[in-house]
Amino acid sequence: MAASGLPANTSGLFVEPREDWLAQHQEEIIDAARPIVDPHHHLWNRGHRYLIEEMAADIASGHNIIATVYVDCRSMYRAHGPEAFRPIGEVEFANGVAAMSASGAYGKAAICAGIVSHANLLLGDAAKPVLEAEIAAGNGRFRGIRHSSAWDEDPVVAGMYANRPKGLLRDPTFRKGFACLAPLNLSFDAWLFHPQIGELTELARAFPDTRIVLDHCGGPAGVGRFAGRREEVFAQWRASIGEIAKCENVVVKLGGLAMCLLGYDFHLRARPPSSEELATAWRPYVETCIEAFGPKRAMFESNFPPDKGQCSYQVIFNAFKRIAAPLSEAEKTALFSQTAIDFYRLELPS
Repeated sequence: MAASGLPANTSGLFVEPREDWLAQHQEEIIDAARPIVDPHHHLWNRGHRYLIEEMAADIASGHNIIATVYVDCRSMYRAHGPEAFRPIGEVEFANGVAAMSASGAYGKAAICAGIVSHANLLLGDAAKPVLEAEIAAGNGRFRGIRHSSAWDEDPVVAGMYANRPKGLLRDPTFRKGFACLAPLNLSFDAWLFHPQIGELTELARAFPDTRIVLDHCGGPAGVGRFAGRREEVFAQWRASIGEIAKCENVVVKLGGLAMCLLGYDFHLRARPPSSEELATAWRPYVETCIEAFGPKRAMFESNFPPDKGQCSYQVIFNAFKRIAAPLSEAEKTALFSQTAIDFYRLELPS
């Protein structure tokens, strides 16, 4: 069967999951009863299949996932019709998955309770009818869009984004499209690399009424031109995080750190990492973000299946729970569920 969207992983930013490799390490679930909303995952069928069955199996591995948010990954775009409107197919697809989940046949979690797709904001004012059509297709679940601005001069860093435009967030036409979001009560997921955080800060200041989420801790890079410069890069990244956190309309997703971008080699090892190993590697990034934004403006994310290339669903949320262990109960509730519920305005079954 032909799969829609992109071919098998061409991003260069992550590796395909290997179930046999991941199965070598199993863990007891930490704080198993804690409700979790996973605010960032993808579903696709291109080379590596990750659809509702695979997502449900990961969710069933032990953590108490109560809901998820589907995020743009160019899945199931329409094959026909005006190009600008083709991303509506992704909204229809994710909404169909949500309907499957609502049947209860795939577990208790509300999979795709919120939907984030894509609209080309370089359409300027013409982005509005696309967004309106996506709202209609979402059947009450569509919450916003992601228009990736990730770009870097080094193709090793940029991966599939090497041919994307530089300085997208500063483009006047893009900003006209961006201006369509807030009046429709839609949010913006921002995916970029750490040298670009300053551009997003400018955008957030220019549009203080638009809700923005910085994906994947702001994309700290440790490959290509950033390899071997971890301390230097960390200092630059931390300064940028501190600055953008001053924008009250911006929240941050804590995750995406198991992609190859960060520069760790966990996927090359004979055995997958433990949650202790990951917590040690990730703690400086996660704690910096929590300190800057506060728990009410931060949320843990799986970023599956890209992050599944380095660890299992059991391990990734155990790692997050280890990092969050010193925090109060209210702070943990915000980080693992409430921030996501509030930001994406999720309506969960009682």
